[in-house]
Amino acid sequence: MIVMFMPRVMFKKEVKRLISTMTHKFAAICQMRSINDKQKNLEVVSQLIHEAKQKNACIAFFPEACDYMAENKKEVIELAEPLNGPTVTCYKKLAAQNNIWLSMGGIHEALPDDKEKVSNTHILIDNEGNLVSKYRKIHLFDMDNKETGLRLMESDYVVKGDDIIPPVCTPIGNVALSICYDMRFAEQSLLLRNMGAQILTYPSAFTFQTGAAHWEIILRARAIETQCYVIAAAQTGAHNKKRMSWGHSMIIDPWGIILAQCAEKIGVAVAEIDLDLLAKIRKNMPCEEHRRTDLYSLIRCQK
Repeated sequence: MIVMFMPRVMFKKEVKRLISTMTHKFAAICQMRSINDKQKNLEVVSQLIHEAKQKNACIAFFPEACDYMAENKKEVIELAEPLNGPTVTCYKKLAAQNNIWLSMGGIHEALPDDKEKVSNTHILIDNEGNLVSKYRKIHLFDMDNKETGLRLMESDYVVKGDDIIPPVCTPIGNVALSICYDMRFAEQSLLLRNMGAQILTYPSAFTFQTGAAHWEIILRARAIETQCYVIAAAQTGAHNKKRMSWGHSMIIDPWGIILAQCAEKIGVAVAEIDLDLLAKIRKNMPCEEHRRTDLYSLIRCQK
């Protein structure tokens, strides 16, 4: 029998590498193409969680409408569930079984007092299966373009949220919850930074046209101006005859550099969240110390 021994120097390097891997915090963006079949979507979610775990992620981020993408308003209402319903219960079980945090960004939450509309709700689940935070989308995407014929009126079937939720302490840092169209409103992201956010999240189902023009630009801008990581999981491809999403899920660092991207296919991409880098960027360029909030709140009208 031949016994192979690793040289002491190599052994020490390997131990250091393993320890380094264990202490580093990796986040996964999970890109999918939801349809109006909740069970099939759940199977995809389960597969992507497994893949994220295999890539050493301690938290996985899913896009808006990860539960389903309906074909019409009636279907939106019929398929919606409360947060204690079977779909969220399955998400909780998957989190606990895989020992991973889950950001399920923008599920259709049925409301007890409203049978005509739902809430677009971003939930955060810890690795023990507990729902630790929920955020209801405050900026609804309403577009009725007569020239292009594109009509997407989220307010037709979604109730607008009223609260900006404080960031949650997670294994990768303080995560702030937002949804898709929220990214166009810098005020919200700056407020979340002021509330202690280190990671901004924008789970999305961005339309193909607006995605091609604005997706990367806006996300990188939010990262640079807040000096936060930005994690944006996205829907991709054709959901039905009426709806197609841009994809290109991405993780961006506080300097505006894209660390991971999914392009247009269903899948998972992973990046390290380095809070030491974040602290260094904020120290070297202390924008918060220079911000003139004493002036920004003033409204001046010139006649």
